[in-house]
Amino acid sequence: MDDLTMLSEFRVEVPEPDAARLASTRARLVAGTGHAGHAGRTVGAGGRRKPFWNRPVLLAGAFGVVAALVLAFVRFGPTGDATRPPVAERYASTAVVLEQAALVAETRSTGSAPRPNQWQYSKVLDRQPNGDPGDRDHRESWIRYDGKQTAGYDEAGQVTVSDHPPDPGDDDLSPMRYAEKLRKLPTDPAKLLAHVRGDRHWVDYPVEEKSPKGEQVARAETPDERAFRVLSLYLQQQAVMPPKLEAAMYRALAQIPGVRVQLDVEDGAGRRGMGLFREYSDAMRTYFILDEKTYRYLGMRMVWFRDQYMGSELVTRAGSVWTVTQLASAIVDKPGQRP
Repeated sequence: MDDLTMLSEFRVEVPEPDAARLASTRARLVAGTGHAGHAGRTVGAGGRRKPFWNRPVLLAGAFGVVAALVLAFVRFGPTGDATRPPVAERYASTAVVLEQAALVAETRSTGSAPRPNQWQYSKVLDRQPNGDPGDRDHRESWIRYDGKQTAGYDEAGQVTVSDHPPDPGDDDLSPMRYAEKLRKLPTDPAKLLAHVRGDRHWVDYPVEEKSPKGEQVARAETPDERAFRVLSLYLQQQAVMPPKLEAAMYRALAQIPGVRVQLDVEDGAGRRGMGLFREYSDAMRTYFILDEKTYRYLGMRMVWFRDQYMGSELVTRAGSVWTVTQLASAIVDKPGQRP
């Protein structure tokens, strides 16, 4: 019996959310992280956040680039502007899906550790919510495993290499440091979940922030919100992910209240997978999409259910979709090389 046949036995059809369910959700701007490869926008020792456009583009960090669009001073239109999917959404048992994902992850082979002078390659497809329907941004990039150099295509179509000296005030991680951090994480799901809930490295918005006019624009994450964000972020680091730890992450996700699995969620390349999400707001939903058979990360899909404004300006209409799709991720020997 294949994975989808087995999962179909656990599928539950549910109606579209009614007003009572929407009213119970907590209004929350999605506090993501602004880097397309490491963890994105995080708070360093000095409290500085480096803008995502000034960082080397690596992996398509689905929950990492959310804050690039959900900025401070954003507000959403009234509930009457809500646009929900026109057809019934299909869901699967979260516990069954994530346990199956863990079992598959445990069978993955463990490769040798990359050398510091090897490169992590990434190919990403980015489709912005306000762009032309046919406008898709394909990006290929390389970063040295030790983080000392990055590479990408210039305007002439040539691969150029740039030095990337360490910044003591920047808490982004190189692939090698990411691997070191992952190796230190517990592989017991309960211990792993407790660790990420309290890991100060990934704290985002540690205190409520206010605009110059005193309006509240952000609040502290709850431990469960942080755990879902961080585990989703870790699972994107496929090139350096230990199989036992990957399995533990899926089992830890299953223990977080509110995590759900929606079937037939489409990524930016037209591939359909299983969309993990945790409802943060009735204004939008962000999916972490897994392949239906391999349970590998495919990409992120964000859907707006209500109009989004910045001040009085409409910046994103209800029904808009933003996808960041990971087409390839691998360790290679030199910049410009593809797997």
